[in-house]
Amino acid sequence: MSAVTYDRPELSATSTRRAVLNTLKGSSGNLVEWYDVYVYTVFATYFEPTFFGGDEPNATVYTMAIFAVTFVMRPVGSWFFGRYADRRGRRPALVFSVSLMALASTVIALTPTHDAIGGLAIVLLVLCRLVQGFATGGEYGTSATYMSEAATRERRGFFSSFQYVTLVGGHALAQLTLLILQVFLDDQQMSSFGWRIAFALGGLAAVTVFWLRSTMDESLSKEALESVDRQSGSLRTLLTTYPKALLICFLVTMGGTIAFYVYSVNGPATVKAAYKGQGLTSSWVNLSALILLMALQPIGGLISDKIGRKPLLIYFGVCALVWTYVVVTYLPKIHTPMASFGMLAISYVILTGYTSINAIVKAELFPARVRALGVGVGYALANSAFGGTAPVIYEAAKKGGHVTGFIGYVTACVAASLLVYIFVLKNKRETILDREQGRAYATSAG
Repeated sequence: MSAVTYDRPELSATSTRRAVLNTLKGSSGNLVEWYDVYVYTVFATYFEPTFFGGDEPNATVYTMAIFAVTFVMRPVGSWFFGRYADRRGRRPALVFSVSLMALASTVIALTPTHDAIGGLAIVLLVLCRLVQGFATGGEYGTSATYMSEAATRERRGFFSSFQYVTLVGGHALAQLTLLILQVFLDDQQMSSFGWRIAFALGGLAAVTVFWLRSTMDESLSKEALESVDRQSGSLRTLLTTYPKALLICFLVTMGGTIAFYVYSVNGPATVKAAYKGQGLTSSWVNLSALILLMALQPIGGLISDKIGRKPLLIYFGVCALVWTYVVVTYLPKIHTPMASFGMLAISYVILTGYTSINAIVKAELFPARVRALGVGVGYALANSAFGGTAPVIYEAAKKGGHVTGFIGYVTACVAASLLVYIFVLKNKRETILDREQGRAYATSAG
């Protein structure tokens, strides 16, 4: 079946105002979903005793292991929601995913302690995190697709960058929540009930987001929805017709996702450990750095709209090859707030070369009928294998004295992706999305 072109999309690619409104509505849900993801890591030290008891020496490793296990569900979620979005539209899939995420957060907030129900507390935590992994798998691919399709054609990089503005924003919001609670509660109160407030807020925020997402435009045109058939959102079609695009999506993600988790999850956790007993100090450092990372995303997107996506990815890959060793080795040794912030800031400037444009780069690889599925599955497989496992591998490496090996592992993943950025991706060439919604660049350079 030939690709369908859409001459009169329901969502006009030339309407900047509509693009802005729909980007805001779509990204608000992304913000809440990723807040629910990161509130887990941000508040982990406080809720560990609730689920594992107060005398478990490996509680931190187990907590990060649960964080990693939930990534098993991301490919499943990306398949389910990608198929759903490619067949029924992006909007209903996004509404569904945020509802699931909020429900799981609410259950975690209400789960009894280990002392009250024993091992069942851990079981409930794992089940809720699996549900959240399932929802997150659907959120990434569908929201990346939606924001890319909803953008004006000349500003696809800029508008799609807001996926990571809100993804990082979810992390920053979790850090801000921690900071506010730390002002009013002591450590004992935080471990007793403070962390429950943080999870409950995620559930409550979904009520507003549910309404916002219900009112946003559908980015698939009427023609696209009317042309839906058995091949739309089909995993078989994806694997047999677009295997190269899927492999490229996986390899583009691999180096970026592992660097993202090392820099933006391990990094803040390392800062928190360096200022043990100074919770407000570490929270301010981490929050300030994450706000910087948020602010950098639209800048990266705008740059890509001028010079193309490939140069930014190469910049990220080359810098990350060198910087990973520096940040992993020296960040734990720094105990000056400005220096810690500086290390994180450099990490985030480098990371922006990937994060600001990764959504549009992947969306441009697939046609509309399998776009949400292709972007979601390619991302989820790489994210589950390399991104979500990074924190627990790092914790295990620290305990075993193998941090150098961990650095080598991360560097090798980035190097593999860099080869793809250099030798496989083309700059400013016409893409499938260009053929569907209009050319993004005036010239076909490179």
